[in-house]
Amino acid sequence: MNDADFTRRARAIRLLVLDVDGVLSDGRLYFNEQGEELKSFDTQDGHGIKMWRQVGHRVAIITGRNSPLVLHRARNLGIDLVLQGREDKGRALDEVCAELALPTQAVAYCGDDLPDLGALTRAGLALAPANAHPFVQAHVHWVCPKRGGRGAVRQICDRLLQAQGHLESLQRAYLETPP
Repeated sequence: MNDADFTRRARAIRLLVLDVDGVLSDGRLYFNEQGEELKSFDTQDGHGIKMWRQVGHRVAIITGRNSPLVLHRARNLGIDLVLQGREDKGRALDEVCAELALPTQAVAYCGDDLPDLGALTRAGLALAPANAHPFVQAHVHWVCPKRGGRGAVRQICDRLLQAQGHLESLQRAYLETPP
């Protein structure tokens, strides 16, 4: 996809929907001796999500697994739309769009593996991190150069915000010192 087409699609986006394993995290599953699951999340991804929300847009999470850690991270980031244990991610995306009264053209979805294809093919802007399965990469509009759990979500947020004309003012605000 060329830059002009990406920018055209990105300007319509109001909802960013993310998978977890392989997108918000690096896709590795860690367990301690008690069998409790551990995940690693990138702080820059979190800041990208906060900036996306700062301009009035929404974020949702759709994941096939169930994890209290995901709910905890979502709460930290102000994400209130979290659908866990959802194998049919296309149907889950349809439910989120219906709940928010948003057309799919206003949705960007980022996924990394085959279960994400149902949602990716519905979204107005389909995205994948660099670590996505090659078959998935062949079916998205843009493959982010960064890996999931390693800054991909931040890079996506920055690119969406830039296309919508928000990125420069959000960044510049950090250079301004209060009187």
